[in-house]
Amino acid sequence: MTDRPPLPPFDRPSAMAKVQAAEDAWNTRDPEKVSMAYTTDSVWRNRDTFLVGRPAIVDFLSDKWSRELDYALRKNLWAFTDDRIAVRFQYESHDGTGQWWRSYGNELWEFDEHGLMRRREASINDLRIDESERRIFGPRPKDSNEPDLPTQ
Repeated sequence: MTDRPPLPPFDRPSAMAKVQAAEDAWNTRDPEKVSMAYTTDSVWRNRDTFLVGRPAIVDFLSDKWSRELDYALRKNLWAFTDDRIAVRFQYESHDGTGQWWRSYGNELWEFDEHGLMRRREASINDLRIDESERRIFGPRPKDSNEPDLPTQ
């Protein structure tokens, strides 16, 4: 098994690095790449969907990003313990009709000793927005001092 640093136990800098690595990976919209951050038997709850294992994660993300077009995400550290991290996030995407959406959510993550996520629970709400209301444009620029996103 290959380690995925940073490894637990987390401190503030390592938890922030783990959150940024997750944001960067999800912004690639590459289901195979993203799935490698999870244990082979990772357990997920995403809204009302329950998944177990990397193949299910790949299928789920492939379907997600075929519907959520031009997806762009921001994650912010909320809290952490030795092997757990809580994040809040926002992402924007549009559907096949061109309607833009901003999705707000919270995730709870639990990691194994190799730094792989063994559990992910996500609660997400969607808000219809006009294209002119967008505020997330592509991946976060490297070395960005971008502030936390507002809650509205």
